[in-house]
Amino acid sequence: MGDRARETDGATAQRPKGDRPLLAVEDLRVHFALGRPWWERGGDRVVKAVDGVSFQLRRGETLGLVGESGCGKSTTGRSLLGLVPPTGGKVWFDGREITALTAAQLRPLRRRIQLIFQDPYASLNPRLSVGAAIAEPLAIHGLGTAAADRGDRVAALFQQVGLDPNCRDRFPHEFSGGQRQRIAIARALAVEPDLLVCDEPIAALDVSIQAQVVNLLQDLQQRLGLTYLFIAHDLSVVRHISDRIAVMYLGRLVELADRDRLYDQPQHPYTQALLSAVPVPDPAIERQRQRIVLQGELPSPVAPPSGCPFHPRCPIAEGRCQTERPPFRDLGDGHWVACHFPSRDRAIAPAT
Repeated sequence: MGDRARETDGATAQRPKGDRPLLAVEDLRVHFALGRPWWERGGDRVVKAVDGVSFQLRRGETLGLVGESGCGKSTTGRSLLGLVPPTGGKVWFDGREITALTAAQLRPLRRRIQLIFQDPYASLNPRLSVGAAIAEPLAIHGLGTAAADRGDRVAALFQQVGLDPNCRDRFPHEFSGGQRQRIAIARALAVEPDLLVCDEPIAALDVSIQAQVVNLLQDLQQRLGLTYLFIAHDLSVVRHISDRIAVMYLGRLVELADRDRLYDQPQHPYTQALLSAVPVPDPAIERQRQRIVLQGELPSPVAPPSGCPFHPRCPIAEGRCQTERPPFRDLGDGHWVACHFPSRDRAIAPAT
């Protein structure tokens, strides 16, 4: 496979092609400046939360974004909506670059890109009834001129997410966690978006409810033609819902591939370690699997390691890894990896 690899900067290869993707991200960077104590010399410290991320998202597709807590997944998703202003890079939505737009210019596009938050209780206004919360974006974007029209739309949205429209006058605290997340999904769908950024939408839910919400999202995607950026840390769920999967580590993508290809042939040692931790229900397969236990802690994004960011924890790192950052390169068939030695497969059993 290595002789077919084409080394690029990743960003150039991910630019919009003729078959225009719905979303294209090129070299996205989000840095936060931190002050220093008065007794320390030097300028401000910088947290590189997102440090050069590039990918494309086709219409109707689900891209799963996975990684450890603090790797920059949520910051990436929020920066696409302008909730966190990017420090650098470019984002195209439906062929239009949106990173250079002003707030006024970006506002009409916001209805086409919606966000589902991790905690449905924190994202719903406790002083508004759930019906009013769903109707609010309709009023903001001028959808439905009469109150009756908006009421009918709210009732239809309740039915669409599997809730009783007669409950729309209740308040968020009167619903369970799973019901609140359905309400949050209905609110996101109210303005008929093209892209939903799902920021760990099931992480705060019971396991029995998680499957229901994931199945709801899949059903809505099929019926409405939605496109998802699905951010999560549960690899089993990500495989179930995603078409392609991107693995993120310390603000950068380390691997990007088709779902089955990534699970069956992981090339980056970090991806292999993540997959080795996924439990397999078959005891025979589970006994044969090789466990990869990473040593050390996730480095600080304030002072990331030189060279490959993963080298302090990598079981196959060499001297080159400490000084030279690996390019994000295409190994063929849309399988991208940022590793100097991607052919050194740890030969773990796939997490199926």
